[in-house]
Amino acid sequence: MNRSVLTALVLIALPLSAAQAGRYNRGVESVHQPVVQRHDYVLDVSGDGLDPVAATRVRQWFDAIGLDYGDRISIDGSAGNSGSSRAIAAIVGDYGLFVSNGAPVTEGAIAPGNVRIIVSRSTASVPGCPDYSQASQPNFTGAATSNYGCGINSTLAAMVANPEDLVRGQEARGGNAETAAKAIRIWRNADPTAKNGLKLESTKGGN
Repeated sequence: MNRSVLTALVLIALPLSAAQAGRYNRGVESVHQPVVQRHDYVLDVSGDGLDPVAATRVRQWFDAIGLDYGDRISIDGSAGNSGSSRAIAAIVGDYGLFVSNGAPVTEGAIAPGNVRIIVSRSTASVPGCPDYSQASQPNFTGAATSNYGCGINSTLAAMVANPEDLVRGQEARGGNAETAAKAIRIWRNADPTAKNGLKLESTKGGN
């Protein structure tokens, strides 16, 4: 083989080798995993109870931060201030939520006589997705593509009700048999949908 042909083959092989150099994931575990971030929002209010002005302030604060399903609300420094705790819980209930037990550690001391409302909001996302940085072919190493796992993990991050479950999950409540039987028990005890008669629907519109 003459030198010119050999040189040409080497030049062709170099791009192919460079293309394969980044293909290192030959397992079934995706390198694109959900990342969970948590942000805490705090508001200090009087611990002696909420007057109408303070209650309005709390509602306006909830509206400003967009309090919604998935947020975790807790009260810090509530010992001995049950009046404020009940008032805050009632406002939280108007948003279809409830106050959780325990409170995360936040910056700054709570002034004497005050309680701190803490709204913890967690989000999950998969950084770097979609990832089409590598062509799917050629693939001489049998490695996963650069976008492998982006679809399912991005969907999981978007659908999970509590993103923190991706970090530590939920504690078991009762035995496995009790958990499995709960859904069956609810289904058996539920009234049939046609117990009070079927609702008549028309396809003719409003006329």
